[in-house]
Amino acid sequence: MVRGYLRPRSLDEALEMLERLTPRPLPIAGGTDLLVDLREGRVGECHLVDISRLEELKVLERESGKIRVGAGLTFSEIEGSELLRESAPVLVKASSQVGSLQIRNVGTIGGNVAHCSPAADTIPALLVHRAKVILKSRNGSREVGLEALLGGPYKALLAPGELITEFVLEDASHMWGEFAKIGRRRELAIARLSLAALARKEDGRIAELYLALGAGTPVPKRMESAERALLGKCPIEEDLWEAGWLMAQEMVSVSGPRPSTQYKEKAACGLLVRTLLPLLEDGQ
Repeated sequence: MVRGYLRPRSLDEALEMLERLTPRPLPIAGGTDLLVDLREGRVGECHLVDISRLEELKVLERESGKIRVGAGLTFSEIEGSELLRESAPVLVKASSQVGSLQIRNVGTIGGNVAHCSPAADTIPALLVHRAKVILKSRNGSREVGLEALLGGPYKALLAPGELITEFVLEDASHMWGEFAKIGRRRELAIARLSLAALARKEDGRIAELYLALGAGTPVPKRMESAERALLGKCPIEEDLWEAGWLMAQEMVSVSGPRPSTQYKEKAACGLLVRTLLPLLEDGQ
């Protein structure tokens, strides 16, 4: 039950509300996940703190070789950013596949990460961009690697009164990137598996490679066994199949065997091959 709705005028005021309000305060930006939980009775008594209009959460700039992305940016704003198309291509592609246009117009990247769904589209993309997360509260701020924030399905490791304010990404200008997912339909699909990939080649060899799988493990995860298998190679298709099988095995080792394992092993392997096939071309 919602006991109150408040709209702070600044980030400091929002952090003060998140610290003092009882019953518990919940930040709301796009609300595309939270409102569903409220309707279905999965949230107890609370106050809603509307942070959707805070300019402090809308930062978007390149600074000292890093890309600062405000947690309040919507998926549509990310998709439409020329800076991010150049410097964070995987994040842009993942954002373009979130839900419907209406959801992309209001849903935010900070909310997507805080919700911590295993199938979240932007988390694998942020992982391959080696994102750091800036967290703020009335007690100060801290920076953590994104992996450290992912505590489990729907469990972001935020301290009481703490808010995700921005993400700091490695500049991926001049790198090749892709995001692909498998769903039950072409549009409005929740990922059954997703894969983010970011790579750089030198003289035909893979000099850098970052892979992150979504919806196959309790939280999205870098697939380092597959990365290591391809680094330094001038890959052929057989190499991709071998790396895909390694990724599938790593997925199962983390998640354990499930009824869907037989399907997901083969699907993960095929997804990696399909996603990385452009790396076999000389132009990539």
